[in-house]
Amino acid sequence: MPTDYDLIVIGGGAAGLTASGVGASLGARTLMVEQARLGGDCTWYGCVPSKALLSAAHAAHAARRAGAFGVRTGDVSVDFPEVVARVHALREQIYEEADAPEIYEQMGIDVKQGTARFANPRAIEIASNGTVERYSARKFVIATGGRAFVPPIPGLREAPHLTNETLFEETEQPRRLLVLGAGPIGTEMAQAFRRLGSEIAVIDQAPRILFRDDEELSAMLQARLEAEGVRYALNANVSSVRQQDGGGIEVRIDKDPPEEPLVLQGDALLVATGRQPNVAALNLEAAGVAYDARGVQVNDRCRTSRSGIYAAGDVTGRFAFTHMSEHMAKVAVMNALLKAPAKIDAAHLPWTTYADPELAHVGATESALRASGRKFETLRFPYDRIDRAITDREDDGLIKIHARPRDGKILGASILGARGGDLICELALAMRRGVSLRHISDTIHPYPSYGLGVRRAADQWYIKRYSPAFVRVLQRLFGYRGKVLEYGPDEIV
Repeated sequence: MPTDYDLIVIGGGAAGLTASGVGASLGARTLMVEQARLGGDCTWYGCVPSKALLSAAHAAHAARRAGAFGVRTGDVSVDFPEVVARVHALREQIYEEADAPEIYEQMGIDVKQGTARFANPRAIEIASNGTVERYSARKFVIATGGRAFVPPIPGLREAPHLTNETLFEETEQPRRLLVLGAGPIGTEMAQAFRRLGSEIAVIDQAPRILFRDDEELSAMLQARLEAEGVRYALNANVSSVRQQDGGGIEVRIDKDPPEEPLVLQGDALLVATGRQPNVAALNLEAAGVAYDARGVQVNDRCRTSRSGIYAAGDVTGRFAFTHMSEHMAKVAVMNALLKAPAKIDAAHLPWTTYADPELAHVGATESALRASGRKFETLRFPYDRIDRAITDREDDGLIKIHARPRDGKILGASILGARGGDLICELALAMRRGVSLRHISDTIHPYPSYGLGVRRAADQWYIKRYSPAFVRVLQRLFGYRGKVLEYGPDEIV
């Protein structure tokens, strides 16, 4: 049957923009439908505004510690409305430069604003301004993203609270901010608001922050945030939330074993407890697309239960990261349009929490490797041995690389430290392309750079291969007379 388009993409966030761009580049007549403004969660409520706020907080923190460099700044104050105005301006700048409809229309992509729903497996209806239009396509990519998940805690939905979708619209800084959730969003925003001057308490039912990251490094980061004044209530079962008569927020925490409940009070509450998919408006039943509470179900090629319909990004419930959304969108379109056997590469997905210092990892964590029973060794290199980190007074951190002992194949890595999110890229590429620690150690890295720390970590594997027994063989063979060096298992060379 003839169709209106080769590809229809539902959603104009990170996954939708990427899918539409790839489709157009492959010569497909493409339609992109977005309910609100292009850019999605990342541009308006996620990555861009949160990093802009973190940047402002870092500037305030740097000004306060400038005396360590011999620079006198005097008292540091924060104009919060001006900070928020800057966040809004940066969002608009990035939107105009990367997300505006005109950019995609110049690529030959038709862009329509409205709410899309499936009429059948080969057609959608777009509702906008009281009208409904119907379009058909050979292939579809669902990329409607997700939204903040608000847990079913008694009183929470009735009490005023913030999520990432409303936080960056606040122009009045809360004096006391309660943060529900110690994951990446909760951790980043807790540090940002603390450095901007708010009192912070973070609440989570887990026993530690960032439970998917390396346990040792997340504990180091928590200690750093506590030193800055962030308070934590972990292993906490929130029994109720209510608005106080004076307008503040009260969070009640039950202790285990039972004892007097802990009551935390604040002027505002940020709920950072995860994401849920945007599927309600799609009428997926009409398309025969399977989904559940986690999102649209897809296989490793991003295909849904219905042939010709693919899904990518947060709507699938897989890894709520912009970079993963873009990766999945490429996989979806390559399979949809080219029938290429592209698959999701979850094994080499880098994670980064942009606190200060940054916490990043790729591949298996140390605890996961121990649980699997695989043989591995961990190479460690501290930031206080990286000359660039010392000169920048950023020497709080640690690089950990887990590798196969016999050949230095990298199984996973975690980094806590300045520019950790950038450094993890080298290790992600190395893992994907089979580059061993030997190869990294043999590669020239510029001095002085933070990247040199990765090479120095790789050096530890190389050096440990020269066992005392091996060196003694060399001495007998060549007549060398030097001291045979021996290193302990945790000694840094």
